[in-house]
Amino acid sequence: MKNKPMWLFLCCCSVPFLLAYIAVSFNWLPDRVTNNGKFVEGEISIAGWQQEPGVLWTIALNAPIHCTRACTHQLNDLTNTYTALGKNKKRVSLAILGRETGDSKMLTYPSLTELEAGKLYLIDHRGLVVLAYDHSFDAQENRMNHKGMLKDLKKLLNYARSS
Repeated sequence: MKNKPMWLFLCCCSVPFLLAYIAVSFNWLPDRVTNNGKFVEGEISIAGWQQEPGVLWTIALNAPIHCTRACTHQLNDLTNTYTALGKNKKRVSLAILGRETGDSKMLTYPSLTELEAGKLYLIDHRGLVVLAYDHSFDAQENRMNHKGMLKDLKKLLNYARSS
């Protein structure tokens, strides 16, 4: 009679492990993700990254000198995306990698060869490049990429607020 609770305890502990093992071995894990951007492969960090206090994320455009049409298109859309942040603007900054702009609210940093030209990147407050967003010359597709970036950014800002 005394061993019955012990067997019940062992069964309750081993059943979840057994189900997890079966789910992993039969590849039943979901293949969809909730983020809209693509995670950057490897650990790419920007040296000398400086942020104002309270700024948690930065939207950066990699715009080296040889990038012309795609980068100017992204730069124009970037200001609209930043405006769409609304109340979250004070916790997000804008940066241009590889090019000087006349805009005083955009930070400038040297371009990184590991990053593709014309893409938008989300960078955390330590200078780690986390997510990448493609550019398309199709206005509707590019708008959807920017909306996806806004969704991801709002999720990340909510996670930061809750921790």
